[in-house]
Amino acid sequence: MTFVRLVRLASIGGLVLFASDVSAQSIGDAELAFTEGRFVEAADIAEALETSAGYALAAKSLAVYGHYVATGEDERDEVIDRAIRMGEEAVRADSTNAEAHFQSAHAVGRYAQTVGTMTALREGLGGKVRELLEAALAINPDFAEAHLALAGWHADVAAAGRVARWMYGGNREDAIAHYERTMELEPDHKVVLHGYGTRLPYLDEEKGVERAREMLSRALDIPIRDVYEEYVHLEILDALDALEGR
Repeated sequence: MTFVRLVRLASIGGLVLFASDVSAQSIGDAELAFTEGRFVEAADIAEALETSAGYALAAKSLAVYGHYVATGEDERDEVIDRAIRMGEEAVRADSTNAEAHFQSAHAVGRYAQTVGTMTALREGLGGKVRELLEAALAINPDFAEAHLALAGWHADVAAAGRVARWMYGGNREDAIAHYERTMELEPDHKVVLHGYGTRLPYLDEEKGVERAREMLSRALDIPIRDVYEEYVHLEILDALDALEGR
């Protein structure tokens, strides 16, 4: 990532460091805090609601904060651990809430990214993420974000090698099927185009690079709706840079 983009990320991160009184606030207040990049405050407000929807939003906010904003390993680990707990609380509070299963998977997936492929395999994290995503889709078969995440899961497991594929059954065909379903549901979503576009060079060895370039370029033209998408936008720029000369 370029220095300019790192500076930009740091400036965005500065938005999330200050939390306020969370008493008597609503899920709408938490959602607004998330939109504005006040991720820790969003999590505090959402957790205080003591509802499945609140815990799910807290897990989401903390997972995003831990991945993009946390400075240093200790802070990141603490935040991601809290995100995992919030995801578990969301499912426990309402096992019929698809968003709860999805955000629980999101938090565990972020943890898996921090520990590396082999540790994730030893700890069985791949299986846990898949179970949670499939539970979300069993509740809501048209849950675009869950299809996107499961597509990425299949793509990453398939790319991790024979042992990972043998243990978890991830494969390119299922990755493509879930990506295509996501595109049917959300064809003009910045996060969707980024997720699919970054995996295409691996999934489609013949035309993947060309398709990825087109998809990521489309994603750049989609307006940014919140601070999280600001981070994704910067990742899209980096992904396009990585395709140069290919």
